[in-house]
This record gives sequence, C-alpha cells and structure tokens, in this order.
Amino acid sequence: MSEQQSPSTPAVSGEVAAPYGTGSAPAAAAPIKRIRTHHLAEMKQRGEKVTMLTAYDMYTAEIFDEAGIELLLVGDSASNNVLGNETSLPITVDELLPLTRAVSKTAKRAMVVGDLPFGSYQASPEQAYLTAVRFMKEGGAHCVKLEGGAEMAPVITKLVQGGIPVMAHIGFTPQSEHTLGGYRIQGRGAGAEKVLADARAVQEAGAFAVVMEMVPADVAEQVSKELDILTIGIGAGVGCDGQVLVWTDAFGIRSGRMPKFVKQYADVRSVLLEGAKAYAADVKGGTFPDAEHSF
Repeated sequence: MSEQQSPSTPAVSGEVAAPYGTGSAPAAAAPIKRIRTHHLAEMKQRGEKVTMLTAYDMYTAEIFDEAGIELLLVGDSASNNVLGNETSLPITVDELLPLTRAVSKTAKRAMVVGDLPFGSYQASPEQAYLTAVRFMKEGGAHCVKLEGGAEMAPVITKLVQGGIPVMAHIGFTPQSEHTLGGYRIQGRGAGAEKVLADARAVQEAGAFAVVMEMVPADVAEQVSKELDILTIGIGAGVGCDGQVLVWTDAFGIRSGRMPKFVKQYADVRSVLLEGAKAYAADVKGGTFPDAEHSF
C-alpha cells in the first residue's frame, strides 16, 4: 500500500474517512450555478423577490454570495465609499476595474454587475460599448449598469447587440445630480409619465433589468406591473421585483445622516471601533503580544 492511502490515513479536512469496501463513494456535491439573466426573469414570473447589494472587495463579495444575494453591484458608489470622494462622479474606469475583478473572482453564485462611471459611456454608443467590453474582459463582470432612460436607448441597443447584458437605471440618477438639482425624488405628479416612458424605452432597447431610484412607490409599482423585465428599487417602495442597498449604509459601516430609504441591519462600525480600541489599549499597555502570540 506504499502508493495508496492506508485505511488508517486521516481524511483530508472536511472529508469523512471510511474503510475500503464499505459502501459506495459519496455523491459529488452539485456544482454551484451562476445566476443568469434568465434566472432573474424566471424569479419575476414566480413573484420571487430579488436581492442586490453593492460589493467592492473579495470579503464582502464572499459573505454576500454565501448569504444568497443574487446580484452584486460594483457600484460607482465606491467613489464615496472606498476612495474618499464626496460624490460618485470622480471615480474612473481604471479605478473601478480592479474592484470589479476582485468581486467577480470571488463570487461563485451571484451575478456581478459592473457600474459604468460618469463620462465613460454618454458620448456615444461606440464609447459605451468599448467601456463595457473592458468591464466584461478585464473586470470579469457578467453585465453592466448605466444611468438614463429613453435617451440611453441607442446605447443599450448597441451593447445588447454586442453581447453585453444591460441593467438600466432611471428615476434619480446620481451621475446627473447637478442637472437634476441635487438629490430629489423623481416621478411625482406629471413626472410619473417620464418614469413610465423611460422604463418602457429601456425595456424596448433590450435591457434585462432596470433600477428605479427615489421614485414614488405607487409609480414604481405601476412600472413593475407593466414591464416584463426585472425592476430593482432603491427608495422606490415594496412593489418592485427586487431591492438594492449600498452595503456600507445597510450594515452600519458609514456614520452620519442616512437617506430615508436605508434600513440598517447591523452596526459593523461600532464592532470595528471597539476592536481597534481594544487592540490599541493592549499594545500601549504592553499586554500584546503575550506569550501565546509570540514565537
């Protein structure tokens, strides 16, 4: 048995040791299936809600993937949640690509959404296509997201025809905050028809999903009922097919005033703060490292 494992050889960690000849080998674990656009369409048809969170690194991607989140958005919100900018506008394609790559390499099940940053797609459908190709090839994204409604229809069509799935984003679009006059609810009163028209336009252009941000709940619900494609809400009520939040908001890593639509599910900031204080106290007091943590 010199070239074989002996019956007494311990099993590899995570496996169960069994003597030779005692029953059939255990069935291989079923492969993890990647979430695809058709899975999302089927979820909408079944009335099953879809979850999306932002992720900017391998550890959040791993955790959210394990939690069963279907969509991970490597958002341009990394600009003001990772890079220290005041808004999402300054972040570049070259800054977002490494973050996208980290998430896409880590997530085994979730569909990874690459967010096209301001200035990288608005000039022309050709510019948009070249940018989106980089997110797919260099970032490993499974689709891309872009902001805008009817005016972005030619861009969406170009990308879809080129084999790139597109998630649209209407209502309040952060990249247009200066044009919109700041963070303002979109779709109230007469504005409801524009939201509806934008939603119809992006669906017709070929988008597989649309994010609606800061849209009145009744308008968003109407859109969700009318459209065949998936709707994802953020500040748009429960009538959407799914919801998205920025993870640093949802889990309390960021302090300060939060938008009305944010619900905090954890207080990670406090946990990290207390841990850092305890570490500093141990080092300054000479109790770390102790014998247990020294060679």
